[in-house]
Amino acid sequence: MQLSQDTDRPFLGFGLGLRTDHYHSILETSPNLDWLEIISENYMVPGGKPLYFLDRIRANYPMVMHGVSLSIGSSTELDLSYLRDLRVLADRVEPAWISDHLCWTGVHGQNMHDLLPLPYNEETARHVAERVDVVQDYLGRRILLENVSSYASYIDSTMSEWEFISLICEKADCLLLLDVNNIYVSSFNHAFDPRQFIDGVPAGRVQQIHLAGHHNHVDYIIDTHDAPVIDPVWDLYGYAMSRLGPISTMIERDDHIPELDELVRELDVARNIAAPYLKLKQTA
Repeated sequence: MQLSQDTDRPFLGFGLGLRTDHYHSILETSPNLDWLEIISENYMVPGGKPLYFLDRIRANYPMVMHGVSLSIGSSTELDLSYLRDLRVLADRVEPAWISDHLCWTGVHGQNMHDLLPLPYNEETARHVAERVDVVQDYLGRRILLENVSSYASYIDSTMSEWEFISLICEKADCLLLLDVNNIYVSSFNHAFDPRQFIDGVPAGRVQQIHLAGHHNHVDYIIDTHDAPVIDPVWDLYGYAMSRLGPISTMIERDDHIPELDELVRELDVARNIAAPYLKLKQTA
């Protein structure tokens, strides 16, 4: 397999999402983690316990920021107060990068607290790219957009999801957070080859990978982040590594959260899968 030749891409290693359940364990045990991802909205507050622990943990681990409320695909104007709070947090955290989801979460001030897919067409890509330009100019940095899992499609779509993502990345000059579990979920729900998705995205723009668990309802799969990564998703991650080369990788767990040691052991599976491709890069 031909690896991506983007030698300028930062590689943080292997990390986890920072969750309140693990604050004390991280501080007391210094687990084998290379970095941590925070949910931006959890820390966009003026003070209190979240920021206290954030500052202490950040002293020992690099961090990235991951948002769920940017609603980059919405038809409603961007929330400038949200962007202002996001920038204040970024100044405090100094993250390696900032990401959010390629989706819409609401309109007219109503947040539905769900990551809703978009129609895959030229008009929507242009709309999203224009909004990404505004966000990137405001934050003074490029952002990463994450592919979401989907359970429905639009009759207005005229291209594949990976073509849609590629078009937005090109128009907005933004980067990509590739969620391998979401690819697997959507490929099952919409009956496409998940490897075709990985082959179709712009390899040089992929800067981070998400791994997670899901719930299989036989006829469809729901992305839940409440279970371990399953073997087919690990296989797909291995394929992504073979195509893209080393990418900063982390595991998300948002419900049924186990002890930290268990997640660190699961993260070691990612390390082992990625190891041959790390060696290839070192000898290239």
